[in-house]
Amino acid sequence: MNAEIIAVGTELLLGQIVNTNAQFLSQELAEIGVNVYYHTVVGDNPDRLEKAISIAESRADFIIFTGGLGPTKDDLTKEIIAKHIGKNLVEDKEAMETILSYFKRVGRIMTDNNKKQALVIEGSQVLPNEHGMAPGMFLKHESHYYMLLPGPPHEMNPMVRKYGRPAIMDQMESLERIESKVLRYFGIGESQLEVEIEDILDAQTNPTVAPLAGDQEVTLRITARHRSEEEAKKMIDEMEKKVNERLGKYFYGYGQTTIMKELLKVLEAKKLTVAAAESLTGGLFQSEMTSVSGVSTMLIGGVVCYSNMSKIKLCNIKEETIEKYGVVSEQCAIELADNIRLKLGTSIGISFTGVAGPDPLEGHPAGTVWLAISFEDRPTKSYLLNLSGSRVGNQKRSVKYGCYFLLKELREDFTKKADDSLL
Repeated sequence: MNAEIIAVGTELLLGQIVNTNAQFLSQELAEIGVNVYYHTVVGDNPDRLEKAISIAESRADFIIFTGGLGPTKDDLTKEIIAKHIGKNLVEDKEAMETILSYFKRVGRIMTDNNKKQALVIEGSQVLPNEHGMAPGMFLKHESHYYMLLPGPPHEMNPMVRKYGRPAIMDQMESLERIESKVLRYFGIGESQLEVEIEDILDAQTNPTVAPLAGDQEVTLRITARHRSEEEAKKMIDEMEKKVNERLGKYFYGYGQTTIMKELLKVLEAKKLTVAAAESLTGGLFQSEMTSVSGVSTMLIGGVVCYSNMSKIKLCNIKEETIEKYGVVSEQCAIELADNIRLKLGTSIGISFTGVAGPDPLEGHPAGTVWLAISFEDRPTKSYLLNLSGSRVGNQKRSVKYGCYFLLKELREDFTKKADDSLL
């Protein structure tokens, strides 16, 4: 099944909002094996929208529309599609009840144009909107499938995941079962990753392997097609094993996870606590950690020790350490990690010091970063990074590297203990 996404809204063409819907939909469709070959954006104009539909029908089996389902006159997506395929609009009772109950609950008078949101194309499968008013629709007409979705991401995203994907997969089920798995890697660039598995990428047929770079990481999506779900998953597992024989040291998780989430899983399982001393990252590590719920048992606290004085007064760094080695040094990073761990009585102390940029510091170029991880039961580890990028980019990458090194250390320790128990 080949798809085209049509985003409807003049505000997109004017640059007033970013078309994040197309990105989200492409990712969701890729995971279930639907090929997206075109993204189209069209304004709130009946003639141009109808022309865009005709063009899409000439090159796609499945057309997904976002936006234009609201109550105002310029919301015309379902009207134009209904006219295009010769269908009527009919009222969906459940949608109307949702709209009426909303206005009653908030104590506002409902204007007649809101009733328009309860209209759906006759014969379509209605996709409930649990976070708004306008329902989505899924239907087949002749040789094409059409899906209509609301524009606001907070309405569209949950609708797609809960109702849209199952509706699409039901139609594909009769042809073949499509399964996919997303593998996440850190510490390797997209170009290097491609070189490492170039022969696998060149030889791929079924399953397919697709790399994607983004946000200082690389992901691989493995997709298999088979009439049997069990066989499709088996094909994916075999390909994953083949790929990770070469890339396993960079692998950290599956799907929509993050390095921080994976680190927190291990910390929780091992009942470990963390304290952080952050210089160049300015508290970003702790901010990232507290963005995940349930970290209060793991993150005890930390300090932002940006100046030399704060390093001395808050983290007990020796003045002679700074005078002899500087703050952009292995020695400073180790003292920060050791001292914050001892000061807060945690299992682990982690520190970040260096040059975020854009200017050099102590003769070191921007992107020079020292990390250190202090443990209560083993020697402190230190790591030197030579990053390139913007100031904010260097800060974000430093935090991710800190998570990655700590996660790798803890996983290796877990594996070693498991191996020792077998002896």
